[in-house]
Amino acid sequence: MHDYQGNRSCLYGPNPETDSEAEDNPEQVTRHIMKELIATERIYVDELLSVLLGYRAEMEDPSMSYLLPSALHSQKDVLFGNMPEIYQFHSRIFLQDLQGCLETPERVGACFLQRKDKFHVYECYCQNKPCSELLWRQCSDSPFFQECQKKLDHKLGLDSYLLKPIQRLTKYQLLLKELLKHCVEEQYRCELQEALDSMLELLKSVNDSMHQIAITGYPGDISQLGRIILQGSFSVWISHKRAAVRMKELARFKPMQRHLFLYEHALLFCKRRDEDSHDSFYSFKSCLRMSAVVITETVKGDVKKFEICNSGREVVYIVQAPTVEVKVAWLNEIQKILANPQKLQPDESSSLSLPDNLLSD
Repeated sequence: MHDYQGNRSCLYGPNPETDSEAEDNPEQVTRHIMKELIATERIYVDELLSVLLGYRAEMEDPSMSYLLPSALHSQKDVLFGNMPEIYQFHSRIFLQDLQGCLETPERVGACFLQRKDKFHVYECYCQNKPCSELLWRQCSDSPFFQECQKKLDHKLGLDSYLLKPIQRLTKYQLLLKELLKHCVEEQYRCELQEALDSMLELLKSVNDSMHQIAITGYPGDISQLGRIILQGSFSVWISHKRAAVRMKELARFKPMQRHLFLYEHALLFCKRRDEDSHDSFYSFKSCLRMSAVVITETVKGDVKKFEICNSGREVVYIVQAPTVEVKVAWLNEIQKILANPQKLQPDESSSLSLPDNLLSD
């Protein structure tokens, strides 16, 4: 992500003001940021269109079919995901919204808020990305892609352009931060802050969902666990109540690395496995129903640790967060769930047909 100050001269020609003078003129700075936002939005729309016409449409061209590998037949929706939907939103709606804010950059926060729901097309795109990447790796050496790239005169391959939507999503929050930094009117500051918060929340949601689709071995329908709230890596010790497995107490001194997924109705413990430089997935290990969860917020000897178990304490998980801040964030979200008992019973017969604690560690 390039910094707008370092690139504005190449985008808009020489800047008559020095950096120090621009810093003293918030209105001038915000105009430059707005110009960059619009200029890069146009480039983004053009790049999406070139990919859709130069690659996706060519997959339907009979004259190109002899170059198309068999693995790609009827797979354009996997390779490109919902890029056509993203293109329609930006070309027909959002670009015009941004252009309308050229003279009033401070109003751009309202544009993002007005189209907040439309941006959720990116969740679908990002969830499909692992399947898209797998298909690309299988077929990237195909003469079909080489021919398309040559026709388009693209210096970069298709895989670089398939990353553009994710990169663009990240760019928005950076530019919103810059606009917020230089905005002086309180009304518009509030709108910009709310817009920034919504984009950061979307990025978090996209990131969480991309981790979630990599879970393997869960004996049920993950969609029935409710909304994913948090996910992250922790050190975990397991303490068993039953004498038959007390030897596991030895593991208390050697933590396991586990990736935790907190849902509205369950907490999943998974183990990250990396097959190669491209693929990683999360192997399901155990599950706790949130309706049966008990937490102990402090563990003697380490401010980053907390305990979580089921109400019978048959198995106690001692969880060590990477930082105190991460621990506090997780405890806060768990407490919110536990404070709403009516949300913990969502037709349990279908949503969690598991024991209170399913353990395979």
